[in-house]
Amino acid sequence: MGEVLKPVGHFTRTDSTEDQLRAEIDDLRSRLAERERQHTHHSGPKKPSSGLLLFIAFVVVALVVGAFFTGYLPHLHRQLALVTQAKEEDVQDVIVNVAKLTRSSQTTELVLPGNIQAITEAPILARATGYLKQRLVDIGDDVKQGQLLAEIDAPELMQQVQQAKAALEQANAMMEQATANLSQGKANEKLAATTAERYRNLVQKGAVSKQENDNYQAQQEAQHANVGALEKAVNAARSNIGAATANVARLTELESHRQVRAPFDGVITLRNVDTGALVNEGATLLFRVAQTNRVRAYVNVPQSESTSVHVGLKAKLTIPDRPNSSFQGTVTHTSDSLDAASRTLLAEIQIDNKGGQLLPGMYSQVTFETPRREPPLLIRADTLVVRADGPQVAIVTPEKTAHFQRIHLGRDFGDTLEVLSGLDANAEVIINAGDRVQEGTKVRPVLFKAPVAKGPGR
Repeated sequence: MGEVLKPVGHFTRTDSTEDQLRAEIDDLRSRLAERERQHTHHSGPKKPSSGLLLFIAFVVVALVVGAFFTGYLPHLHRQLALVTQAKEEDVQDVIVNVAKLTRSSQTTELVLPGNIQAITEAPILARATGYLKQRLVDIGDDVKQGQLLAEIDAPELMQQVQQAKAALEQANAMMEQATANLSQGKANEKLAATTAERYRNLVQKGAVSKQENDNYQAQQEAQHANVGALEKAVNAARSNIGAATANVARLTELESHRQVRAPFDGVITLRNVDTGALVNEGATLLFRVAQTNRVRAYVNVPQSESTSVHVGLKAKLTIPDRPNSSFQGTVTHTSDSLDAASRTLLAEIQIDNKGGQLLPGMYSQVTFETPRREPPLLIRADTLVVRADGPQVAIVTPEKTAHFQRIHLGRDFGDTLEVLSGLDANAEVIINAGDRVQEGTKVRPVLFKAPVAKGPGR
């Protein structure tokens, strides 16, 4: 009974928590209960002494006071410090990072779809009626200008040629006959003129009668008229010869078309007939030949970019399934007018294709680098503020206050954005305008040193 219980733990002005104090109180109560059980076991049940009760009350009060000074008061001091700091911040200007605006690239990339075609392509039709005697080429074959592609068997055409030649020989014979008749007529005219002159002299001397003289004068006039007729016959025979000659030349030319030849250097892209097929003049498609050592692509340029695309402008072609290859071309023709339905300008780009990598009919993407008259402004992506009334940026006014300015955005380059309207080039844009920056907030701008790269020319 003479042993004195010592309180567990100690009270100091530290940051011990209320849970630790409660744990110490529970531990002390359990030890007191254990001593009461031992004391009861040795000396029998007795009522606790008044001193013990006072001691327990003292310990409880001490624990409560310690918890008050070590838990609540520090928390209260921290709250007061935060309130004081908030009031000081309300009085001071908000420090913000600002960025200067830059211009986008002076050129922009215009990417349009295009269809590749051969620079020259022609269908080869039959020029003679008959049967295909032999075919000498097939699709994919390279041909040279004038090369024999096929031969047509046309016996009827050959007979027509022989008949035309015979008619020409007959016209020549008639020409010879008409020429001989003209010569004879001129001789008769000369004799009649001489005889008429003699009788004209004799009738003046009274040696012959006037009637005989008149007969010979009439014969001279008849022979003169006959010569004129014979000259007309010669001219007609000459015309017949010309017609017969032209007919022979026409049929001979048609006969030459029995041999089908390539009109230019190229490749056979279509073969429509085979040996033995019946072909008709001007109606049967035999082959299609394309010149592919140089190709062209047609693109439809939108109205907004039509003034930038002109003859001589360089272009780059890429094929989607060949990402590692590109081809250089030049604009050679434009339609100089917009299509009324699509509001686009048709432009032709020619590309050198000596390697044969580009095939007619391919789909391609054509990229132009076009200049910009007024490159748009660029802002950092972290300066954009998106609100219900549209995209905005916070700028610093001359009075050093924040103002949220609505803007009209252009293209998005990821880390930068194009601004088409709404900003002045000299504006200072606030980076990461948080909740502290409101409309009219006093700010202290600090220029952000990191450079802003110009947006890609796309």
